[in-house]
Amino acid sequence: MAIERTYQARLKTRLFEPVDIASVAFFRFLFGALMLISVVRFWANGWIKDFYITPSFHFHYLGFSWLSPWPAWGMYLHFVVLGVSSLFVMLGLFYRPSAIALFLSFTYVELCEKATYLNHYYLISLLSLLFIVLPLDRAYSLDAWRNPKIASDTTPGWVLLILRFQIGLVYFFAGVAKLGPDWLLRAEPLGIWLAAHTDLPLIGPLLAERWVAHAASLFGAAFDLTVVFFLMNRRTRPFAYAVVVLFHTATGLLFPIGMFPWIMSGAALVFFPPDWPRRFLSRFPKLQPANATTIREDYESAAKKRWIVGLLALYAALQLLVPLRHWAFPGNTAFSEEGFRFAWRVMLVEKLGFLEYRVSNRLTGKTTIVEPAKYLTPVQARMMPVSPDMILELAHHIALDFRKRGDDVAVFADAYVTMNGRPSQRLVDPSVDLTKERDSFAHKTWILPLDEAFREAPLAREAAAR
Repeated sequence: MAIERTYQARLKTRLFEPVDIASVAFFRFLFGALMLISVVRFWANGWIKDFYITPSFHFHYLGFSWLSPWPAWGMYLHFVVLGVSSLFVMLGLFYRPSAIALFLSFTYVELCEKATYLNHYYLISLLSLLFIVLPLDRAYSLDAWRNPKIASDTTPGWVLLILRFQIGLVYFFAGVAKLGPDWLLRAEPLGIWLAAHTDLPLIGPLLAERWVAHAASLFGAAFDLTVVFFLMNRRTRPFAYAVVVLFHTATGLLFPIGMFPWIMSGAALVFFPPDWPRRFLSRFPKLQPANATTIREDYESAAKKRWIVGLLALYAALQLLVPLRHWAFPGNTAFSEEGFRFAWRVMLVEKLGFLEYRVSNRLTGKTTIVEPAKYLTPVQARMMPVSPDMILELAHHIALDFRKRGDDVAVFADAYVTMNGRPSQRLVDPSVDLTKERDSFAHKTWILPLDEAFREAPLAREAAAR
């Protein structure tokens, strides 16, 4: 008991001791800047129209079927709000309302279309949610300049620790997810992706070599599992961060993973000493704020501290449990995608799918073949055939479409998927009428398991080639 009390006292001290605010204030600036760049990038590439205006049908997350994109003018206005809130968060102007607007406007966009899911979209939502409660505007912000009473050189330790925890968790779970036979033994899907870049000058022919894919896979797993520990060590930190930048730059240039590499490169700076921006800016005295004051160690009441500890514990527990939920489902969840999203299972699969629906009239027995492309945009049509929950949602939409014409139909799916170079196999039980199935958090028995006999097929082909 005495040891437990001592540990709790140390943890409480660590959570509420003042630390330099400079690094988290810089992270606020950097995060806002990257979000602003993302908005400009979305607008310039025409993705607002392609993802949210053009589609006549949108895939929804479970529990959010009521949420749909605004009309065209509304979506453009929405992205203006998202861009302005990103700019204001970056500058620390009207910080709290801006952080709320950033979280709500971005998360709305994320929830509008499941087919565009990316891991870093989820990370952005989590970080912008944290920004609402983190006092990141007390230094290097226009709010602190306008109101010197809120200015401070320090912030409670929990502010820095929760950001480190969130970023560290992404690396940790991404590394654990790579400890499987596909990644470690078969070097897939990295081998497939690298082979697609053999036309690059100088390094192209090298990327076709299987040993390069194996070496890169082993390095990727080791990097994710160890980089946080190296970043937290004073002696290894500079070298580790150099590797972070090189690693994420390489993945950003080779693979279409959006802003994720640049967000993680910037986020890794939270593992540096909290005063590193102040020491850097000391070379430029005119950039130093003149109105900062040091926060008192006892500025929080005991009751408020208990609330903070409780909320931090709840948040940490959720962030640890949600990525582990895939263990509640049978089979290879990279294939079934049950519990796959929101779990930091980064760059684990390369899947291609083929899908046709058989729509059978319950009264006449007449069967009609329906191609998904009739209802979808090219992006949706590419992502949907490998995701059982999206296959189910479109099946219900097709049934509704036929019902509007006066036909009561059953909808069956012929869905085939190849994953990480395996031969194609069925993903969905073709005898199941999907109109009778409902999406839920429970295991979907109509999803067929991965035939594990296929696991050795690519290795056998490689052996035969040698």
